[in-house]
Amino acid sequence: MRKLFVTMFLIVSAAVLTSPVHAADFKEGVHYRMLAQQSSYSDKKIEVQEFFWYGCPHCYTFEPFINAWKKTKPANVEFVRVPTVFRPDWEAHARAYYALSNMNVIEEIHGKIFAAIHKDKKRLNKLETLADFVEKNGINKDKFISEYNSFAVDGLVRKVKKKQSVAELKGVPSVVVSGKYLTSGSMAGSYENLIKIINYLIEKESK
Repeated sequence: MRKLFVTMFLIVSAAVLTSPVHAADFKEGVHYRMLAQQSSYSDKKIEVQEFFWYGCPHCYTFEPFINAWKKTKPANVEFVRVPTVFRPDWEAHARAYYALSNMNVIEEIHGKIFAAIHKDKKRLNKLETLADFVEKNGINKDKFISEYNSFAVDGLVRKVKKKQSVAELKGVPSVVVSGKYLTSGSMAGSYENLIKIINYLIEKESK
């Protein structure tokens, strides 16, 4: 049964990622919206920012979809994760994300953090529990703590708060394309549609 589920998921994911997207399918103000404050990026790259929180079950559910999309994204697209800080208690996860990014180990542990919280029901919501977790996964605990408390991470967290304010986020997961357009799971109606809308907005910006 599990093999059948995995096979069906892969088939559906492939169909979603490769199906054509037409402008008539999605409407501004319904499936996505223009940001009031827009950021300008290099003409050579279209930036796709995924706003997430490790404690968010919807973000955990969205992970397989965004991971599958990343493998097929156009060469002119740069993908960036943004660990959102809606409340003070969310900051621990944002600091952990950037600490691990600065240590160049985020890709190997990002999914493990999600799984530990939502599958294994671990409370990784403080520096102490996060440090113990990364150590158990082969990452230097002292270096992690040093990065977590660093000025560099302080600055990155401040930038996150500014980004989410500019985007006027209502929830996560949300995606900003090219600093101009915001879409989300709730706007899209499904994660399959969310991926389609991301591709549609990329196509729109590529013209």
